[in-house]
Amino acid sequence: MDLPVLGVVLAGYLLGSIDFGVIVPRIRGVDIYATGSGNPGATNVLRSMGRGAAAAVLVGDLLKGFAAAAVGDLVGGEAVGFAAGLAAVAGHCFPVWYRFKGGKGVAAAGGALFWLEPLLGLTLLAVWAGLVATTKRASIASLALAVLYVPGLVVFGHRAWSLVWAGAAALLIVVRHWGNIRRLVSGAEHTIGEATS
Repeated sequence: MDLPVLGVVLAGYLLGSIDFGVIVPRIRGVDIYATGSGNPGATNVLRSMGRGAAAAVLVGDLLKGFAAAAVGDLVGGEAVGFAAGLAAVAGHCFPVWYRFKGGKGVAAAGGALFWLEPLLGLTLLAVWAGLVATTKRASIASLALAVLYVPGLVVFGHRAWSLVWAGAAALLIVVRHWGNIRRLVSGAEHTIGEATS
């Protein structure tokens, strides 16, 4: 990896570390780490603060993944775009600006996909929305997206390092949902509109 590529990947991580799930609540006087589940993600913001705040968080998190992938793609090509997208997901999960206490990376990964393979991004967004509507659990929808991420890219013709970086992003999302997976198995997972403590 040459210096411009390393710079783009680092920039992707720093961009991903801008956590709108923290920023939007703080603007409204709320410490999201001390609210609901304590997770700085759109779902917890939705439960704690309502749809408007959650929509702002979601758009911000999508845009940072989109921007990281776009810059990476323009600087170094598709594989670098996926690497920068992975870096944005990692930044979202472990943000340097917030003591490495971040969210689960789904929106950042989706944003990267909207730049790198927009038709697949729209397809997975529709799948996510459909699963949320039917199961009432964002975790199920998010895990489904992580599982479909790489196979979808294969269908659309992506190969080699692009799939490696995309697969790493999908795996990180699954790992970040480990607590949700345990609750799903035990039948204790919260619905999207259910208050948590």
